[in-house]
Amino acid sequence: MNLFGHPFGISPGIVPLFALVLTIGAYLIGQSIQKCVNKAIANPVLIAVLIIGITLRVCHMTYDSYFSGAQFIHFLLGPATVALAIPLARSLDHMRRGFLPMVAALFSGSIIGLASGYGVVRILGGSQVIALSMVPHSLTTPIAIGVSQNIGGIPSLSAVLAIAGGILVAIGVDAILGWMNIEDPAVRGLAAGVAGSGVGASRVIPQHPVSAAFAGVAIGLNGFITAVLAPVFIGLLKYFVHR
Repeated sequence: MNLFGHPFGISPGIVPLFALVLTIGAYLIGQSIQKCVNKAIANPVLIAVLIIGITLRVCHMTYDSYFSGAQFIHFLLGPATVALAIPLARSLDHMRRGFLPMVAALFSGSIIGLASGYGVVRILGGSQVIALSMVPHSLTTPIAIGVSQNIGGIPSLSAVLAIAGGILVAIGVDAILGWMNIEDPAVRGLAAGVAGSGVGASRVIPQHPVSAAFAGVAIGLNGFITAVLAPVFIGLLKYFVHR
């Protein structure tokens, strides 16, 4: 039944409120499930995406209608990212001691991220535009959209890939770093922030203040480095391939 088109359905005037409550409620349900099962696979963002997607499908609600209410939460992504400066300020001494290794890791992670994203798609037979959309997959969503627009990708697809990549990192980061016997909170935060941006970093941020600080640096600088290097990488690629 189309609840949003039916004369006895939900009034268009309260659709934004419904979308806002749905978004917050879906995430809270995801958090509750994760606490109950205590498994990384029960990622709150993944669960919330599934709940919201199913609800929109059942209610025949368009994404534009949903976003009219959810855009307030979307706006809060900016302040939430900026808030990572708080643990950053508290860990400045720690960062100064490891400044050069941190910068080297950031550049390495950014280059490998954009090159592997493009290369894997092309090796598997994907089209050029899909490969370009995959380049910013490890960035926070707003930056991924901007980078995708700049290099000729599909911004909406890049946003989906960035969120999906972040969820995968959040699910697997503890297992992978544990398998590698990496316990240093700085390394864990940097790895999660570079590979999975905000969604991936959300897994390690509550574990230690230093992890939160390094994750915040990784999210911001990885976005900046990739935004600068991606057009250069694509330009060099076109030059050597088509020369």
